[in-house]
Amino acid sequence: MAIMHKFQLLFLATCVFISGDSFYTIAQGSNGNQTQTGTERPNIIFILTDDQRWDALGYAGNQWISTPEMDQLAKSGAYFSHGLVTTPICAASRASILTGLHERTHGYNFQTGVIRAEHMHEAYPKLLKASGYYTGFYGKFGVLYEGKDQLFNVYEDYDRNNEFADRRGYYYKKLGDDTVHLTRYTGQKALDFIESAPTDKPFCLSLSFSAPHAHDGAPDQYFWQPETDELLQGVTMPGPELADDHYFQALPEKVKSGFNRLRWTWRYDTPEKYQHSIKGYYRMISGIDLEIRKIRQQLKQKGLDKNTVIILMGDNGYFLGERQLAGKWLLYDNSIRVPLIIYDPSANKHQDIDEMVLNIDIPPTILELAGVKLPQSWQGKSLLPLVESATHSLHRDTVLIEHIWEFDNIPPSEGIRTKDWKYFRYVNDKSIEELFHLSADPKEINNLASDKDYQGLLNNMRQMTDNLIKKYKDPYAGIPSALRIAVIPNSDVVMRGARDVEYGWTNAKETVHQSAYQILVASSRSNIDNNIGDVWNSGQIRNEHTSKITHTGTILKPDQDYYWKVRVWDQDNRLGDYSDAQTFRVKK
Repeated sequence: MAIMHKFQLLFLATCVFISGDSFYTIAQGSNGNQTQTGTERPNIIFILTDDQRWDALGYAGNQWISTPEMDQLAKSGAYFSHGLVTTPICAASRASILTGLHERTHGYNFQTGVIRAEHMHEAYPKLLKASGYYTGFYGKFGVLYEGKDQLFNVYEDYDRNNEFADRRGYYYKKLGDDTVHLTRYTGQKALDFIESAPTDKPFCLSLSFSAPHAHDGAPDQYFWQPETDELLQGVTMPGPELADDHYFQALPEKVKSGFNRLRWTWRYDTPEKYQHSIKGYYRMISGIDLEIRKIRQQLKQKGLDKNTVIILMGDNGYFLGERQLAGKWLLYDNSIRVPLIIYDPSANKHQDIDEMVLNIDIPPTILELAGVKLPQSWQGKSLLPLVESATHSLHRDTVLIEHIWEFDNIPPSEGIRTKDWKYFRYVNDKSIEELFHLSADPKEINNLASDKDYQGLLNNMRQMTDNLIKKYKDPYAGIPSALRIAVIPNSDVVMRGARDVEYGWTNAKETVHQSAYQILVASSRSNIDNNIGDVWNSGQIRNEHTSKITHTGTILKPDQDYYWKVRVWDQDNRLGDYSDAQTFRVKK
């Protein structure tokens, strides 16, 4: 049963909403505003920012940024100092927020087609709408899905306009005859929604600001409103932590040559770029803060402030030059920690909460606020018991963190985080591991993975990672089976050695249709278990073939054991797990 919001009976006409096992009485007063009789479901505004990291907030101790309205929400409500995203990238994180599922389960990221309808049938706005809420959305939806009208009564999906490689990427929307910054546009859409929302039912407004995301195609990267231009003028910002070159050199080669480094050259590789970018990033967040202030003023003017819960969160963290990197994607805390604030006027208290809380906790929290039964498939936990002080712990000691988009320029990674420790590895070479004692080393400087004193702990964390990956695997993802090896007819394997071996497999029914495959062949059990194809790594082959795949890697030697496995992409380009490995040997 949801925790109820209790208010004084003030008004006349009533209607009843039924949801799950609970019913709620809504009243309408003479002024046309929603009010309470007994128990009323609150209005909910969920604000999602793009690339706002956990400490880009005054209340978090940042002396350089101006966020008075966000700070006031934190001071008046529940501030979560360890808000985390399960995947540090906008597409997968937003899919997780909608569905309450890890990326490992929903399988959605930038490389895939539309998100599975099976998951979106239980998206939080759809369940709210079905329960009697008036739902709205404005801003960056970030997930390919054609049924938005099933989720929202009113919506507009828009983001930066990548047709323009200049300020017009953020300045292309109009209010009346004026072209305004995208942040101002989204703020005004929120005000219009609040003004026009029906008074006979509660509302849930989901706002998704594009700021402070850099406009990647433009040399200047960051564009802010004139109202925040005066901030940080004449100030020289201190440089990033861990900026010394040896922190960069300690990174895996794939990271050093990938997008995190490339985008660092766009934003931070000179003092002038760094000053412009860090100030622009902070000014854009301050612009969102200005819109939140207008929204709260509007709620107060309409008499809705005492029954409207405001939730603020970032969709992922962000590097601001640390380790000579930019962007997100990696599993350091720079990427996965985000601000999270829940202001519930009925709780009427401030709390600083240091529990690990996740993006997938947002939909359960919203549904419990609304008194709607939570789907059993969801993997997060409602935060409302913490907000209402009904409990002081979620009893969550370990969380899965991952970024498994298969993309050459961003090495995929997976691992776990506890309050005191973090372990992660790189999917395409699982022998590259990092282990940090967070309570003693919060900046994640000392990698203990190769320290013999921590091998027992390392093994335990590997096993916990494997267990959570298994627990949260995609139930719709097909894993190949019945692996087989054949010799090409009429070939002389003894003399020619071995490119005359063919591979084949059988796809699971869940795959439906294979659009690509990847084969790994290794010289040792250790290498194949670590996803190292030292004999042959086919890479992604866009092909539907499942048999007669000719070996084109290193020539195979007679009487030596080899190990191979395969994974496939389905018809919507969703990547499944590797098959179990098979051993084979070329006979003399």
